[in-house]
Amino acid sequence: MNAPSKCLVSGAAGFIGSHLIDQLLARGATVLGFDNMRLGRRANLAGALENPRFKFVEMDANNVAEVSRLVAAESKDKPFDIAWHLAANSDIRAGVSDPDVDLNCTFLTTYNLLKVLREHAIPQLAFASTSAIYGVHPGVLHESIGPLFPISNYGAMKLASEAAISAALESYLKRVWIYRFPNVVGSRSTHGVIYDFAQKLKKTPNELEVLGDGSQEKPYLHVAPLIEAMLYIADNATEPLNCFNIGNADSISTVRYIAEAVVQRQSPTAKIRYTGGNRGWVGDVPKFSYSIEKLKKLGWSPGMTSNQAIDQAVEEIVSEVLRG
Repeated sequence: MNAPSKCLVSGAAGFIGSHLIDQLLARGATVLGFDNMRLGRRANLAGALENPRFKFVEMDANNVAEVSRLVAAESKDKPFDIAWHLAANSDIRAGVSDPDVDLNCTFLTTYNLLKVLREHAIPQLAFASTSAIYGVHPGVLHESIGPLFPISNYGAMKLASEAAISAALESYLKRVWIYRFPNVVGSRSTHGVIYDFAQKLKKTPNELEVLGDGSQEKPYLHVAPLIEAMLYIADNATEPLNCFNIGNADSISTVRYIAEAVVQRQSPTAKIRYTGGNRGWVGDVPKFSYSIEKLKKLGWSPGMTSNQAIDQAVEEIVSEVLRG
């Protein structure tokens, strides 16, 4: 992956997908991106669209025939080296309200993209998975834990996607990278705790309602080091199946810290009202400890703590919300 490559990117206009495309282009890659625009925004690709090595098409990953025709047309001069699959429903609460959301947007996008990769002999797949596959576990979460019992439809469909990818590796893929993300924060967010708090304060500047008691604590990673880690793993992990947790080692942030940071930045006189309980919503894992020892042994470590990631993301997201 160190050399410039030809990349197919699903979920291209989304939060993480658009940041990934920026960095792929900076490395000299040629990129074809597509997105159904359910959560994606064309504005996220403003810089990329100016690059002649990037092409974007509004298209649903589940429309296998259309995606296949697009890939065939764009493969005439040179085949694709790798697909980066980020198309998914990334809003866990939406999947709780309607489980079909995660079936269609999280699992079937993977299942159907695998059909395209097989048809066009695209040999490598990098997949955005999640820490939500682990469910509630009393110990440190590391890649060899099992069996796994997710407590959200989102986590369940990501785990099912990992299984489908593993089967495809046995049959026709050459190499796979599975990235298990923590809570990722930063500019271009469309949901998540910081975004939700900023939107609430925009509507009610005098009060911020926080689900739970504020004691929920998790590792948060800024999107910039996340992309750095994804590319580092693709460059340096060369087994047929490469599965890595990505996150901030030994570093967590509480919901209380996040709420106070958003209030201080956006509406300093606002009162914070906690609804009580140790969970924000059904499917929320209130606390977990995340191991990135495997990634550190590969040679990569995060450059900021969880709270530093929150501080940077609060500035970025609140600025975007207020502009919008």
